[in-house]
Amino acid sequence: MSGFSAALCGHVERAREWGQAEVRPAGLEADRNGAPLPADHPYFTRFVAWRRAHPLPAEDDGMPEGHAVRMAVLNEENAYWDRGMGVAAPGPGLPTPLVVAMGTPEQRERFLAPFRTAGTPRWAAFALTEPGGGSDTSAFRTRAIRTDRGYLLSGSKCFIGNAARADWVLVQANLDPDKGRAGQRAFFVERGTPGMTGIKIENKMGLRAYESVSFILEHCEVPRENLLGGEQPARGSRSGAYGETMGALNTTRVGVAASAVGLARSAYDETLSFARRSGAISSARVRDRLEDMRRKLRAAWLMTLRAAWKADRKIPNVVDASMAKVFAAETAHELATTGMDIIGLEAGAGECLVEKLFRDAKALNIVEGTGQIQRIIIARNLVGLPR
Repeated sequence: MSGFSAALCGHVERAREWGQAEVRPAGLEADRNGAPLPADHPYFTRFVAWRRAHPLPAEDDGMPEGHAVRMAVLNEENAYWDRGMGVAAPGPGLPTPLVVAMGTPEQRERFLAPFRTAGTPRWAAFALTEPGGGSDTSAFRTRAIRTDRGYLLSGSKCFIGNAARADWVLVQANLDPDKGRAGQRAFFVERGTPGMTGIKIENKMGLRAYESVSFILEHCEVPRENLLGGEQPARGSRSGAYGETMGALNTTRVGVAASAVGLARSAYDETLSFARRSGAISSARVRDRLEDMRRKLRAAWLMTLRAAWKADRKIPNVVDASMAKVFAAETAHELATTGMDIIGLEAGAGECLVEKLFRDAKALNIVEGTGQIQRIIIARNLVGLPR
């Protein structure tokens, strides 16, 4: 961790100790069981206690690194031990920046404050993706219709992290289709709300440690006060909730890139350890491939840090975030694949960490906007590809 402040390095060291002692064993347990750890698993209670004892660095804590750089560094370290367990961690998670940016004071207090004082594990979720929609977040079919008492939501969502155990899910829906993207709004759907049905935890190839949930909304009624931002048009973006959502996704893409770097570093370390242990490192061809792994790992990390550095300085970083996300995700998959090649038969035996990383890595090129979507974003900004 050379080049970072002593304070940030202290946070990383504590994350490393926790990751080695708790995160990796829990992630391996979930992977071998083929399902996320249940919400009442003792790990989550221990996590809540550990996080309260070691809170994340605050934005105004005086560290020389900006907040985005700090989060990138910590995301990288956490994903080194297990990316899936990072997503499964209790907390308000992905919808937090949207609620902070767009929520009314009452909504921020009602939906976020309980997480600050919770002594037991609690989760929230953000429902964006829809069946058949892929990464086209502008083509929602989920509708919201005004009623005398609030809003009726109808539609379906898929691959929503932690939705089955969440206290509430922030659901993106189309309130006014005639306005296109600007007609989208987000709604808090609380656990137990009638009309939220068909909840299914998907059986995934990788990242098995956290829930990916599909569900259906059938005339699901929510009160007026559960409309994010209230009845007035969403502030802060000419595209309303859609624009804020895209801004939030741009922020999380840097986090996904950092996580991909952490996973890639884990694959590299495991492969290097095997090469030394087995004597394969004496082969010039193996050494060449290890050098290639290390070089691409360094490039992915520098791209990620650049995107985070720009975010901290309020410099537009849409292209940098997309470049970092697509390159880091592909690097993670490539390094895990190379590790499988070098380790050989042992990698396919079912107990090899690199085999798990190989399965986990593929998802990183899909979540928070696929690699293809990132290339479209880059092309639009660099060469003027039509929208």
